[in-house]
Amino acid sequence: MTTFSIAHKNYKKPLLKNIQGPVLVTGTGGFIGFHAAKALLDLGVDVVGVDNLNPYYDVKIKHDRTALLKHYKNFKFYEHDLSDKEAIEELFNRYHFTHVIHLAAQAGVRYSLTHPFSYLKSNIDAFLVMLECARHAKNFQHMVYASSSSVYGMNTKMPFSEDDPVELPMSLYAVTKRSNELMAQSYAHLYKMPLTGLRFFTVYGPWGRPDMAAFKFVKAILEDSPIDVYNHGNMARDYTFVGDTVRGILGALDTQADVTQQKHPVFNLGNNKLETLAYFIEVLEKHIGKKALKNMMDIQPGDVPQTSADITKAQVAFDYSPSTDIDEGLKLFIDWYKDYYGKK
Repeated sequence: MTTFSIAHKNYKKPLLKNIQGPVLVTGTGGFIGFHAAKALLDLGVDVVGVDNLNPYYDVKIKHDRTALLKHYKNFKFYEHDLSDKEAIEELFNRYHFTHVIHLAAQAGVRYSLTHPFSYLKSNIDAFLVMLECARHAKNFQHMVYASSSSVYGMNTKMPFSEDDPVELPMSLYAVTKRSNELMAQSYAHLYKMPLTGLRFFTVYGPWGRPDMAAFKFVKAILEDSPIDVYNHGNMARDYTFVGDTVRGILGALDTQADVTQQKHPVFNLGNNKLETLAYFIEVLEKHIGKKALKNMMDIQPGDVPQTSADITKAQVAFDYSPSTDIDEGLKLFIDWYKDYYGKK
């Protein structure tokens, strides 16, 4: 089984000059959390990972990600629900975290249409626990947390800028992510807490989530099953390779938030290049060597037809510069998928 390293030929190691002691990374059983933790571990940073390993999708891949991280001597893992305030307080008291990467959440726009209550516990209650624990921690210096491009909702101006209004969410998932930003803003203002929000844009790559398009499409094409192509392939996304996203996370973590600002910083982490769903499928077909069986569908409730990121703010703040195009990134994903599932 390949481990897949973020130390890809296009990536330079961040300095991490401001980070001391163990870093708390939540959601290490998840896709982006796994890669963020692994990148820190590869850089020699001590990491404490927390995840409840919930069954939103097949937990085997979550256990396999966690097992790889456990091979590192500088990694410790705790299976906790982040809404469990006593358990998380105990970790803060034990390890005296200075830096926190909070990525754990109930993901998925479409899942929020059928399982709304899980989003309140995982995305609202758990985030409040994280804020409170960090607020009372003596050595706390900085927390970066995951928001989402979904907060832009019905905005039609492209590309999306952090200065755009975000008042028209189209799903409960988007509401919870925008709520996180507002909660962080209040804590930053009231308690001068250094907090940074990161709006992710359609992240994909090795060890990806089975509910995401790349995973579902590759599986279906290899098994000669049809794929559902929403909005007849006219959806457009700022597909972002996970290695680029992680570089942004670590860059943001290493850049101290200015607590004297009126607003805590929020950054877009996208690829800065819009691609249609139709082209996304074409690239998959090319690298797999097979045509997809397409079931053309109308756009689903809660989905937005297009997302595109203005990444100027992140470029200036911490030299964020995504360097993996969709052709290279999808090939890396397909290679990992075939290796992980033993496909030829």
